[in-house]
Amino acid sequence: METSRWKTFLKSDIVWSYRHSPVTIVASIVALLLILMAVFAPLLAPYNPFNPATLNLMDGFTPPNSSSFSGKYFALGTDSQGRDMLSTIMYGSRVSLFVGFMATLFAMVMGVGLGLVSGYVGGVVDAIIMRVADVQLSFPAILIALLIFGVARGIIPPNQQEGAAVWVLIVAIGLANWAQFARTVRGATMVERQKDYVSAARLLGVNPIIILLRHVLPNVLGPVLVIGTISLALAIIEEATLSYLGVGVPPTQPSLGTLIRIGQQFMFSGEWWIILFPAITLILLALSVNLLGDWLRDALNPKLR
Repeated sequence: METSRWKTFLKSDIVWSYRHSPVTIVASIVALLLILMAVFAPLLAPYNPFNPATLNLMDGFTPPNSSSFSGKYFALGTDSQGRDMLSTIMYGSRVSLFVGFMATLFAMVMGVGLGLVSGYVGGVVDAIIMRVADVQLSFPAILIALLIFGVARGIIPPNQQEGAAVWVLIVAIGLANWAQFARTVRGATMVERQKDYVSAARLLGVNPIIILLRHVLPNVLGPVLVIGTISLALAIIEEATLSYLGVGVPPTQPSLGTLIRIGQQFMFSGEWWIILFPAITLILLALSVNLLGDWLRDALNPKLR
């Protein structure tokens, strides 16, 4: 049984589309490598860049592919504090991916839930949810995230702000991106609720929550996965933007955006590698995830087959 299912999957349209898209294959390999590099950073990183006991200021500003004053080899060079750039990028990617994944998951859960309720219930509930979504979509997501981040930082006590900064950032980015999920799911739910299987479930007295979760939700997951993949790339860029502006994660937990902000200070003094390599990593990560989202959108769209 499992063998036949596997063979059926290998012959499916989505696998055929993937195998015949070289750009998607390259993007998936790049994304997988960057994700594995970030997840297993403690095992793969040559050094621990955030352990003060292992840092040596004499190693600062070591160029790429060279040895420092202390004799250590640094493939991508070091920053002003003597931190290995390769190790720093690995650890910074962990923060960027964690914030991106969690913010996208939060936006997806919130947006899908509100979209299901809005499309199924209709009436005043639908009008209120959609008007809020319309207002939010009229502003850039980064401005909304900045506003939410600033309000949250004003509420949290100063002695707890650094520890809660990552979660505040996740909530801010998530609240700035839920509307896209809600509008898409609402439209799909309005179509599904008119179908016979939903009407039959209503006549049988099935709880509306069960109808939404068991019957309607599986039929609207296709567009949600596409939006989620593209939103992941946007969330990573938004986190990097906020961190670059100095309102993101604290310096003790630097992300790729923080590393770019630090490297920008030395860009015109000759230490180009401090900003170049984190910027390239961010571009590759966001671009590869975005290309996967574009492919998934085309592969799940029957009109494009």
